[in-house]
Amino acid sequence: MFKEFSCLKSDELGLKEAMQQVVEEVPLSIFINGRHYTTALISPALEREFVLGHLFSERIISSLEDVESFELEKRVARVIVNNPMRAIVSRRPIVSGCGGTASYLDESKLPEVKSDLLVRAEDIHSAIKAISVSELHEATGGVHSVGLFNKGKALSIVEDIGRHNALDKAIGSGLHSDIDFSECYTASTGRISSDMALKCSVAGIPIIASRGATTSLALMVAERTGLTVIGFARGLRMNIYTGCDRIIGAPGQK
Repeated sequence: MFKEFSCLKSDELGLKEAMQQVVEEVPLSIFINGRHYTTALISPALEREFVLGHLFSERIISSLEDVESFELEKRVARVIVNNPMRAIVSRRPIVSGCGGTASYLDESKLPEVKSDLLVRAEDIHSAIKAISVSELHEATGGVHSVGLFNKGKALSIVEDIGRHNALDKAIGSGLHSDIDFSECYTASTGRISSDMALKCSVAGIPIIASRGATTSLALMVAERTGLTVIGFARGLRMNIYTGCDRIIGAPGQK
């Protein structure tokens, strides 16, 4: 998922010609029931998982049973779903640096996260450590990682230039594997914004943790939906902002 490009590198010895590995970014057009839905800019891997995860997290499908057919060829995905009216809204391109299209917040339609999952703090730290080991990131410095975990074990770890894309890929991978999202937690290298929180809530994933920051709107979503949000999970530290009762040993845990 990278290519080499020539560049001039500067250091204390001056300028010199060198080759640098650069992460790939490619367009993927998605058509739903013959109509152009959006074009996403993603890393060229797990395209099918991305599309299915995105449609699921944006509530266009509620399960794989809603997909009647799926074709993927030459960066074009053609999907037939049994309820295309869910996709007939104004869309804009999903770019690698932002959440893209559909995370418009209607508080009356926010989902409820229903899960009795309890997780140890050390499991969260182990998950953050697991997603932080990336050869592609070491080579390019240009990708985010997202992992789905259960009982301290990684179910899937995926990478993409966009954190939202990586989350969609992880969700799509979980759909393919028939994973019970209510028994999972997810870890991300990127910031937890409102659309990241909403995607987890829609999927029914009860916990999202990041080694980075969160946003105020993400915490509003989490409070409304019952999502546990953890930020700045680094070393032995973390900030548990919402849903503290899901972390074993937290004050006030039932």
